[in-house]
Amino acid sequence: MTIARAAALALAALLALAGCSKESDSVKIGAVLSVTGPASFLGEPEKNTLLMLQDEINAKGGIEGRKLEIVVYDDESDVNKCVMAAKKLLDQDKVVAVLGPSISGNTLAIVKLFGPAKTPLVSCSASEKIISPVDPWVFNTPQLDRHAVLKILQDAKKKGYARIAILTVSDGYGQSGRAVLQELTPAQGLTLVADEVFGPKDTDMTAQLTKIKAAAPDAIVCWGTNPGPAVVARNRVQLGIDTPLYMSHGVASKKFIELAGDAAEGIVLPAGRLIVAGQLADNHPQKALLTGYAEQYAKRFNAPVSTFGGHGWDALMLTVNAIRAGKSAKPQDIRDNLEKTSGFPGTAGIFTYSPANHNGLDENAFVMVVISKGDWKIAE
Repeated sequence: MTIARAAALALAALLALAGCSKESDSVKIGAVLSVTGPASFLGEPEKNTLLMLQDEINAKGGIEGRKLEIVVYDDESDVNKCVMAAKKLLDQDKVVAVLGPSISGNTLAIVKLFGPAKTPLVSCSASEKIISPVDPWVFNTPQLDRHAVLKILQDAKKKGYARIAILTVSDGYGQSGRAVLQELTPAQGLTLVADEVFGPKDTDMTAQLTKIKAAAPDAIVCWGTNPGPAVVARNRVQLGIDTPLYMSHGVASKKFIELAGDAAEGIVLPAGRLIVAGQLADNHPQKALLTGYAEQYAKRFNAPVSTFGGHGWDALMLTVNAIRAGKSAKPQDIRDNLEKTSGFPGTAGIFTYSPANHNGLDENAFVMVVISKGDWKIAE
């Protein structure tokens, strides 16, 4: 072997070692969120939460001694930009896991990418279609539509309501909720007397509410995310409709109360306990986590915490927990250890994943809340 060849081999070995060292210096996790656009009220607190936790984890020594690096892309609430961002995270950034998206429709558009890429996705979106049927590589963190519908209908039955009208948005989140409402309303012994739909960009729902009023329901269930449900709340008051109005967990942020104004008063919805953490009993297993997160978020961003930021908290910390449990940040190991998660306290509830359940929660993760004097109040 010549001296030149030996030197070249030595240099190649050093470069290889340098590459390995660089690769192992950090754990790179991707996120695609709706930080701007109509769904920014979901994605902005999710992004804030991820970056806040990244700083906190790194300040405490990282994950298994490695720095946490979170790469966040904004899909601008657009499904095509979401697909492009997900492909970039997988193909170019080579992340070990992806968190998000914020919106169910965007999530459903990218789930098919993760099996072939053998990389886990932990979605912050609630549609049941995301995890049913189970895709081995796809998990989510919000409580399911089915759990929310069940809580609403159980509350309606308790109050003696028998005739139910539904008003749902036509996007992925609304279609999923509508299907569950159509299934569970009769299954719970109630009668579905009206079934109206509005578009995600509609600004006036008086036509749908007028039809619903004519059907004389005992209660109305509106299913959507802002801004549509706030329009429904205002139109209901403008039309003089005093029929009780339920909302879904898709509006469990102060942004809804801000958009709906006084028309939000008295509206009831199922929500995670994060927005009413201060009202929980001191011995509740989630209270310390929820109050600590809420205080930390408010101090850093000078804004109230929201349920949706909590979905980001759960997505990241479940992933970090899986890495620590397996002492490995390889995508296959993260997936396998996510599936073994049991009794993990998160902001949305106590998570227990399994090969047959990639949501990990049940209806007990919800509490019914009522909007009173511009704030949330536990209603049960």
